Amino acid sequence: MGFFRFRALKIPGLFLIEPEVYGDRRGFFFEAYNYREFKAIGLDAPFVQDNHSRSKKGVLRGLHFQVKHPQGKLVRAVAGEIFDVAVDLRVDSPTYKRWYGVVLSSENKRQLYIPEGFAHGFFVLSGEAEVIYKCTEYYYPEDEEGIIWNDPEIGIKWPLPAGETPILSEKDRGFKSLAAIKGLTGREITT
Repeated sequence: MGFFRFRALKIPGLFLIEPEVYGDRRGFFFEAYNYREFKAIGLDAPFVQDNHSRSKKGVLRGLHFQVKHPQGKLVRAVAGEIFDVAVDLRVDSPTYKRWYGVVLSSENKRQLYIPEGFAHGFFVLSGEAEVIYKCTEYYYPEDEEGIIWNDPEIGIKWPLPAGETPILSEKDRGFKSLAAIKGLTGREITT
């Protein structure tokens, strides 16, 4: 035991995870995931799917979540650098609508564990970035929902250069505010 440093964050359920990295003149080695160590601190998540994306500088992906099949995620950047964000959508949570953001990079090797009930997104800071994340639930396209990246009710402070807007997919550009989503569905988000 002891291959990871787990730091519980101010939003319950979120963890910043730093692996023990072993390096020498040849390069480095570290464990990216170890079920026993994660389980020992209460992260007994059954990961069922791994996703891998590559994006260029200025791309913002998110804020994504699934309504009926919420996904917990273990996120890391394996190349480049991103600003990774989780937004608490658990309506019964004392931190409902609060967000947390952290730089994840191939250099710092940090990971962010995001439990079920959160929206997730990231902004690419480097020339390119590759992101890998493990999921606790399968992807269901018909269940996917999203919140617009600059929702004033949430107020994420994205590290955008002054006067610039991020590069968004057509789908992500079409997302509404959290208030509009609740209005359209006639219910609170219950992920």
